[in-house]
Amino acid sequence: MVGLGLLLIRLVIGLSFMAHGAQKLFGFDGGGLKVIGAHFEKLGIRPGVTMALLAGLSELIGGAMFALGLLTPLAGVVIAGTMVVGILKVHGPNGYWITKGGYEYCLAILVVAIAVALTGAGQFSLDAILK
Repeated sequence: MVGLGLLLIRLVIGLSFMAHGAQKLFGFDGGGLKVIGAHFEKLGIRPGVTMALLAGLSELIGGAMFALGLLTPLAGVVIAGTMVVGILKVHGPNGYWITKGGYEYCLAILVVAIAVALTGAGQFSLDAILK
């Protein structure tokens, strides 16, 4: 049952990160490199478009690796790093509660990513198959 639980966590978090990365990279639902890049510039993240590209690729590739359970510690660190930046640059100044734009959700994802990176992907993963 632990393996199934880890699979569910990895799929939801990993696929969600892939969606966020695709949104940044391919521009659907209000995203896109130019829009995200301009937002990054306002946050002091420069050069905006280049950093949006790197963020999008990190989320897309890191999310895919996490979902598949491939090099899970690395994938967890990529996701955790993204959340640290989100907390420090976007949500931290708004306090804890997500209802006020705070870091509550980012912190939860950060902890899940680190926990899975530390415990491993479980039996239903590419890591387990490639051992």
